[in-house]
Amino acid sequence: MAEPVRDQALPPIVKQVRQLRTRAERERTGTYYIEGARIVAQAVQAGAEITQGVIAPDLIKGTPHALDTVDALRSSGAPIVELSRTAFDSISFKENLQGIGAVVRYHSDTLGDISPTEERVWVALDGVGNPGNLGAIMRTCDATGVAGLLLLGDTTDPYHPTAIRASMGSFYALQMIRAGFDEFVRWKLDHGFTVIGTSPTATEEYHQITYPGCSVLLMGSERLGLSIHQQAACDLLVKIPMVGTADSLNLGVATSVVLYEIFNQQRRNQPRDEARRSAC
Repeated sequence: MAEPVRDQALPPIVKQVRQLRTRAERERTGTYYIEGARIVAQAVQAGAEITQGVIAPDLIKGTPHALDTVDALRSSGAPIVELSRTAFDSISFKENLQGIGAVVRYHSDTLGDISPTEERVWVALDGVGNPGNLGAIMRTCDATGVAGLLLLGDTTDPYHPTAIRASMGSFYALQMIRAGFDEFVRWKLDHGFTVIGTSPTATEEYHQITYPGCSVLLMGSERLGLSIHQQAACDLLVKIPMVGTADSLNLGVATSVVLYEIFNQQRRNQPRDEARRSAC
């Protein structure tokens, strides 16, 4: 039985990438790690700043997509380290190793970067704690044409590997902004955005209102939903009707239900040629 490879025998990049599993290290360095041919290709295509490429030639399958991703990674100008299968496995968080990874620089925007003249829908999340839920919400936001996410308060880190993996690449299709809740309220008042929230005590169901173009869907934590303070910041409150014994929906599901109602209203108001895109 072969002895495990000791850390001292591994390249320095292995330790650096392992440390990026913690939020503290991601925030200290302003970088995060992604892995897999698809998401690395999307990062390159989106113009993300890749500070380090990591490949394991023994793991890269000879498919055109994987080879094209390696070529794109090399063309990005980022330095690339080649690792053995064992070394790559020691930094991986995927079960199906593809042998392609990258360290990427944070891209930070502020509320001031949002154009108040553009009629786009945003999603604001306050106190969301599960990175898997966040990633699933990213995916739905991308599918429904949402401009981006406003991550308020102590909402979980969007650069968490689970969030990025659950987004299935939609991470790079969305603008993401961190802000405090009070800052968000001032911003929405200054720029005339309509904030919509959900509550089981709302008088109108989610499909009974007309959603304005410049709007923000505000969703609260998985366990508690929107607090009284958060609901007070909303211009409209809607409810999702339910039967059965469940007393609430998963946060990602509830967000999807309302987003698809907004999306369908927008499609009905668009010319036919612009509304032909549909889900698989």
